[in-house]
Amino acid sequence: MRQLAWRDFNLQLLAAQPALAREDLRPKGDRWHQGGGDFDAWRAGRTGIPIVDAGMRQLLREGWMHNRARMIVASFLTKHLYVDWRLGAEHFLEHLIDGDIANNQLNWQWVAGTGADSRPNRVLSPLRQAQRFDPDGSYVRRYVEGLAGIDGAAVHQPWELPEDVRDGLDYPAPLVDLAEARERFLARRANSG
Repeated sequence: MRQLAWRDFNLQLLAAQPALAREDLRPKGDRWHQGGGDFDAWRAGRTGIPIVDAGMRQLLREGWMHNRARMIVASFLTKHLYVDWRLGAEHFLEHLIDGDIANNQLNWQWVAGTGADSRPNRVLSPLRQAQRFDPDGSYVRRYVEGLAGIDGAAVHQPWELPEDVRDGLDYPAPLVDLAEARERFLARRANSG
């Protein structure tokens, strides 16, 4: 029911302000990255962050992903990689079978902190999200084949596996250090405007 209420809310916002399909409801002065290699890796599910990659690979394979996975991958793109939410929103609309312009665009703004959000600088930790919503790693193992042989929660942080195990994986190193990327985002937000 909550998701239906959000959908109606977003539809009303877009109906009242059609420009919100491309413009921020509450601009923060962000100077977003406009694509590049990090964006390409995110789209392909090759960021080196397993829960993010699982969500993106599910999207490509099935045309759908759970709302929690959508929030995780969107937060990673906008907050950790500092890529413009509009690029992520466009990618979603190209692949989602349930793509809805109002819900998609306004939810992306919510996650990016430029929409109807009372906590615009919230940065979801992909690791905490994975531990909470995929504690045994079964979601990651289902969609990230290169990690299917890693048992338990260790699948969420393959960079911490022994070197000989890491070397045998068909999986990239993380694009960013999560803690450093979070701090960079918060510093940019503090200096924007």
